[in-house]
Amino acid sequence: MNIREQARKLKEDSIRMAILSADIRNHALAAAAAALEKNKAVIMDANQQDLKAAEADQVAAPILKRLKFDESKLQGVIEGIHQLIELPDPLFQLQLSRELDEGLTLYRETCPIGVIGVIFESRPDALVQIATLCLKSGNCAILKGGSEAMQTNRVLFETIYHAAVEAGLPEGCMAQAEMRSQIDELLECDDSVDLLIPRGSNAFVRYIMDHTKIPVMGHADGICHVYVDQDFDLHKAIPIIVDSKTQYVAVCNATETLLVHRKAAKKLLPELAKAFAQKHVEIRGTKEVQDIIQCASADEQDFKTEYLDYIISVKLVDSMEEAAEHINHYGSHHTDSIITENKETAQRFMQLVDSAGVYCNCSTRFSDGFKYGFGAEVGVSTGKLHARGPVGLEGLVTYKYKLFGEGHIVADYAEGRKQFHFRDL
Repeated sequence: MNIREQARKLKEDSIRMAILSADIRNHALAAAAAALEKNKAVIMDANQQDLKAAEADQVAAPILKRLKFDESKLQGVIEGIHQLIELPDPLFQLQLSRELDEGLTLYRETCPIGVIGVIFESRPDALVQIATLCLKSGNCAILKGGSEAMQTNRVLFETIYHAAVEAGLPEGCMAQAEMRSQIDELLECDDSVDLLIPRGSNAFVRYIMDHTKIPVMGHADGICHVYVDQDFDLHKAIPIIVDSKTQYVAVCNATETLLVHRKAAKKLLPELAKAFAQKHVEIRGTKEVQDIIQCASADEQDFKTEYLDYIISVKLVDSMEEAAEHINHYGSHHTDSIITENKETAQRFMQLVDSAGVYCNCSTRFSDGFKYGFGAEVGVSTGKLHARGPVGLEGLVTYKYKLFGEGHIVADYAEGRKQFHFRDL
């Protein structure tokens, strides 16, 4: 079947998915986790094929790092599935119960979105996280991973899919797209696909938004910042900044720009330069920064760049307000952190910075569905409608209104024979 036919099949089966009990969905997840463990050798072999092909094609180091799917990553996603099973069921949750009039009662209840298409980068662990989150939330999913991970993704998808179907989920619970040409097919499936979540470059996400009628949720670049205020603790600041930049450089929540209050610069920058040197981080600073430490030169383009590498741009500012203004102008509204001992400054920063995640005295790398206790994430949304930040189970459900009456008609209210009294139950 082509993508259009698969999407229509998923749309039909999305109704069956939507009414499955939490027990059936959790049983399918447990079966998927067991199957991944059982197929470990096949998965590792497929990943080695992808890695060798990527190295032969001289794929960039950050992508190679994302592509690697070793024993540790496999155990990590299996653990994530078990944590997902333990999370409360996001479906059939009553959000509102209101009596409009005697015998006329309104309820609002959570339900799946339906069919979700997710187009993501070369991380094979993303396929497992996305697939299992969709299954837990009762959604059907069309998954398109990066071509660099084709062999690994194919094995992972088939392992999860067959385990889920054997555990009682409908055949149309999941589908996989492998060819880049299928993306354009998917974008035309507005009659079958309810939501698209693209994960990739700014240009790629913009392309998706410009070429489909399907609602799109997600983010483009991850240009994250750390701002060090004048009232800072050096012993907190250095580890936070180093972790934000280097704990894993090839991800969207790694810090790309450091902003430093001018009154903090001479105390912070020399010590930070030593710490970064140990991690082989290239510092690109403005003229003022270069007057304090030896580093490369930074221009305006650096502050617009998501490096995904051991590079960081550094700039001095006069105030927290100037830092917030810089972040709102150059950032991607993803995750930004302030380091300060002044609680009022921290609160003000958190109000002024217009990002999905705003932190105080901690690493930007905490911006993650798994670390938030969401059971991993299907992606990160920097938009403001429906879901924002790491999108876990709550971001993958919507709701419907259910109204129960006893022969009620609107004419009685329009003509004054009856009146609403609106009583929350």
